[in-house]
Amino acid sequence: MTTPPTPIAATPIIKPSTRALPEAARAARRTELWLLLLGMLLVAAYLAAVEANMLETVSSDFWAPAGVLAAVFLALHVVIRLRAPFADPVLMPAVALLNGLGVAFLRRLDLGRAEVPDRADLTVFAGDGGRQLLWTLIAVFGAAVVLWFVRDHREISKYAWTLGLAGIVLVLLPALLPGSISEVNGAKLWIKFGSLFAIQPGEFAKLSLLVFFAYYLVRKREVLALASRRFLGIDFPRGRDLGPVLVVWALSLLVLVFEKDLGTSLLYFGMFVVTLYVATERVSWLIIGLLLFFGGAALAYVLAETAGGPFASFGNRVDVWLNPFDEPYKSGYQLTQSLLGLGTGGMFGTGPGAGNPLQVPEVRNDFIFAGMGEEVGLFGLTALLVLYLLVVERGFRAALTVRDSFGKLLAGGLAFTLGLQVFVIIGGVSKLIPLTGQTTPFLSAGGSSLVANWLLVAVLLRISDAARTPASMGGVRK
Repeated sequence: MTTPPTPIAATPIIKPSTRALPEAARAARRTELWLLLLGMLLVAAYLAAVEANMLETVSSDFWAPAGVLAAVFLALHVVIRLRAPFADPVLMPAVALLNGLGVAFLRRLDLGRAEVPDRADLTVFAGDGGRQLLWTLIAVFGAAVVLWFVRDHREISKYAWTLGLAGIVLVLLPALLPGSISEVNGAKLWIKFGSLFAIQPGEFAKLSLLVFFAYYLVRKREVLALASRRFLGIDFPRGRDLGPVLVVWALSLLVLVFEKDLGTSLLYFGMFVVTLYVATERVSWLIIGLLLFFGGAALAYVLAETAGGPFASFGNRVDVWLNPFDEPYKSGYQLTQSLLGLGTGGMFGTGPGAGNPLQVPEVRNDFIFAGMGEEVGLFGLTALLVLYLLVVERGFRAALTVRDSFGKLLAGGLAFTLGLQVFVIIGGVSKLIPLTGQTTPFLSAGGSSLVANWLLVAVLLRISDAARTPASMGGVRK
């Protein structure tokens, strides 16, 4: 039987001083430090291999991007040591390694675009690799601010309604703006500020909406879990309790149709349904969610074939997904090149810097996984997926061990959302599902995604710290 929700506000966390920490906390931080240094050594080795293949020599400053990244991540390590000493020791190093490999591969793309005589003179902060370094600094600074000032993750729930409203506005804003401001490659997901830069508000919307979902479901889970009707041996919710799911379903369809993006639509709807399932432990919510989403997607495709209009873009994406080689140099060019790149990589790849990833359109963001796959092969891509799996697993572990209901739902939702985003983008570039406009977390070029996902990691670190802190030392109680 599901226990009734308890108030989120409880005894505040009183963090002990670093000098008073038990050996277990100090050991965790030492583990984090060594894992972080090992990760940065791997990034430096990748950079050296790139230069060896592209410059036929290894310059004396090949290590510079890895050195800058190491300094940034070490600063975050110090913040964690001071403000979240019991936090999971594996989470931050795993994310830092993904981020570092993303920067290294973007620098490899910069070298590939440069003329051969000019490659040796390409500075650390040039091109996409340099911009990603700068965005990493901003993103890690944002994560450090969250860890420093948010001492108790339950404090976030005070702003749940405000964040929920902000999330809805951020989701719908690109669809309401003119295409000249919001549309990139057919998907209306951006807000462009001239030629200076652009942001993807949906990346921040997912965090805001998850906070609201967790807050709402903590208070409504008893009604959603207990009131039901039995059909075919499964307990289904009452019709009037379906309102929240139907609202989010309608919102996801609006994103699918008017923003022309299946991935974002699936992400929003999936994270709500799974959070609802975690809160109520009822399989019926998953069944209803799957039926609503796939039913809505099928309806959108039928309308694309019959009515066209705003549904046409979605219909075209599905047609390309089903038959990418029908027009390999036109509508199917992106997916065709992605599949050819993955196939060329084989088991172990051509080696860092020895492939032709620039043949894949949008390899710097949407198709970065395919570009890396050509050079690191199936073996390397599997290692990257294991890293993502490790981050998601650590997030779920924090959700299982934290003592308050809000923290459980929030951590579980954040971990699932990260995993779902990885599935959506990799499924698209490998032809498992239609192409999406999502970015690969921590790897793809783009400030919005990087900043939002580092904020996500900061919240997971805060919750894991609360989960691992002994109750006798101020840990969160129910």
